[in-house]
Amino acid sequence: QVQLVESGGGLVQAGGSLSLSCAASGRLINYVVAWFRQAPGKEREFVAGIGKNGNTNYADSVKGRFTISRDNAKNTVYLQMNRMQPEDTAVYYCAVRQGFVIRTDREYDYWGQGTQVTVSS
Repeated sequence: QVQLVESGGGLVQAGGSLSLSCAASGRLINYVVAWFRQAPGKEREFVAGIGKNGNTNYADSVKGRFTISRDNAKNTVYLQMNRMQPEDTAVYYCAVRQGFVIRTDREYDYWGQGTQVTVSS
């Protein structure tokens, strides 16, 4: 079993940046990792994912603004968020699964508790 803890959320103005971290209790190298987010009244959506080999995958809404990366030695995955917009406001979750990155949240096995990100206009 893997325990995930997100950190780094907070309040930022539109156009600003935040960096989220997802720290794992186990060896993260064995998993692919994805970030999802859920805004009030909306379904949880895929944001970005990173494979075991470092390949990345982004939702169109964040491509070019967000960067996902991983440090297997630290068992941590990061999400650097730049040029943030109010529509990025959501609770952000990291999740892991075996195999490859997919965009369907129900296919992920372990989840963090989430971290709130709020972007003011």
